[in-house]
Amino acid sequence: MEFRAQTRFVRVSPQKARLVLELIKGRRVEDALNTLAFTKKRIAAKVEKLLRSAVQNANYLSTEKNVDVDLDSLYVKHAVANEGPRMKRIRPAPMGRAFRYVRRMAHIEIALAERGKNGAALATVVGEERTATKAVAGKPRTKAKKKAVAKKFAGKKTAGKR
Repeated sequence: MEFRAQTRFVRVSPQKARLVLELIKGRRVEDALNTLAFTKKRIAAKVEKLLRSAVQNANYLSTEKNVDVDLDSLYVKHAVANEGPRMKRIRPAPMGRAFRYVRRMAHIEIALAERGKNGAALATVVGEERTATKAVAGKPRTKAKKKAVAKKFAGKKTAGKR
């Protein structure tokens, strides 16, 4: 089962938020909270608050809705920072001109899941899909396909200096 929390319209660029979210993906909740506590990015405090909210959502479901959840075995299943709306602003420039710039916003979403007793995730469907994809991707190409690909790239020419 997944436990989600999201915050919207956070005044940080999604690229900067993703730097912090990459640090906590796949980690246990306790380790993720420790990592966020010592991260020197401004967004880390907001991500920590969001992670605590997701844990409280799991706690609420376990107490009020009688869902069997072990809070110690939760891990960050996925953490995403999507693009929000952009605010267009104008900065004064020389000779009465104006330069436009953009203030970005992010929508941040965190999902927690429960690990099994052996340390593997309870939902193993994703792992099976990955192994099937690797088996197909690992097949060598035939000679005819290799030649066709080589011809395709040989015909393209680079653009010269203009």
